[in-house]
Amino acid sequence: MREMLFKMERSGQVKVGDVVAITEKSLPYSYYYILEPAVAMSGNIEFRDRLSAREGTVIQIEENPRGYYVTVQFAEE
Repeated sequence: MREMLFKMERSGQVKVGDVVAITEKSLPYSYYYILEPAVAMSGNIEFRDRLSAREGTVIQIEENPRGYYVTVQFAEE
């Protein structure tokens, strides 16, 4: 299992246990991922760490002064 952190701007967009779809976007030297329908975004991910799964499960949502952070678990190594 692999976990990835996504930044969410507003609360209530997803909840723990939700199965979410992701979209992969590419930059010149990295990738980033978006939880659909555009509720949260990952940081930049290097090519060697590219995600192969396109669906995952929300396992944790944290709030801190900088915003909301969603941890998603993917079924891959």
